[in-house]
Amino acid sequence: MTGNTATQRTTAQAANKTALRPFQVNVPEAELTELRRRIKATKWPERETVTDATQGVQLAFIQALARYWATDYNWRRCEAQLNSHPQFITEIDGLDIHFIHVRSRHEDAMPLIVTHGWPGSPIEQLKIIDPLTNPTAHGASASDAFHVVIPSMAGYGFSGKPTTPGWDPARMARAWVELMKRLGYKRFAAQGGDWGAFVTNLMAQQAPPELIGIHLNFSGAAPPDIAKALASGAPPPAGLSAEERRAYDQMAFLYQHVPTQLMMAAHSFSMGSPTAISLGTTSSITSPLPG
Repeated sequence: MTGNTATQRTTAQAANKTALRPFQVNVPEAELTELRRRIKATKWPERETVTDATQGVQLAFIQALARYWATDYNWRRCEAQLNSHPQFITEIDGLDIHFIHVRSRHEDAMPLIVTHGWPGSPIEQLKIIDPLTNPTAHGASASDAFHVVIPSMAGYGFSGKPTTPGWDPARMARAWVELMKRLGYKRFAAQGGDWGAFVTNLMAQQAPPELIGIHLNFSGAAPPDIAKALASGAPPPAGLSAEERRAYDQMAFLYQHVPTQLMMAAHSFSMGSPTAISLGTTSSITSPLPG
């Protein structure tokens, strides 16, 4: 009897963890006060020696930003916006995952899981919820409606922080499929940008039968010959189609004008792995999957 009771208790505890637990954001005022104090206590460096941004972000700009965060930014308004949508936490693969879940009033709406980027959170996606779930109020038709799920990636937002390595895009991709199935969706689409695009790409590569298609607004990685040409500034490889050449020119422009991309490209190329160079383009891609 004791053994059976212990087993029942363990099963119940596991069920509670995987349940969809309602969640609300309520940051203690003391934490906000301490954050503002630390911002105001910033020790500033000397002003740059030029009148433009050639030496980096200008001191006056950063000071103005700090003043905004310390005195003007209204976290409670942001908190209210988050709490105006249904939020939940559920444990997947040993980690608590926070997510927003808003169902459309159109019952035939397509379920869609949307993944934010780095460094980001579901706050970035709040503005898309009403147009997607309530398209008729925005000039579209009921057939354009989506049931929207917006998770916080592992270690981001209000999701749990992994205590061991391994929560890579592939693992999050599997977790997102489990989340959608746990919500009762047997057929759904996925969208992602920036780091979220890597997660969404992996969902497509894993090809779960429930996933019917993906949309990305950040491409993944270039083929080796393209990556090598981008990193070295060499001409593009021969044989590109007109569309491929247009995409290449866009990426080349980015690498020539965005310092962070130049830095990452140089580092990746010097390490002997040009295929690891991520592309900072924002072209949208819709990829239908089998089934």
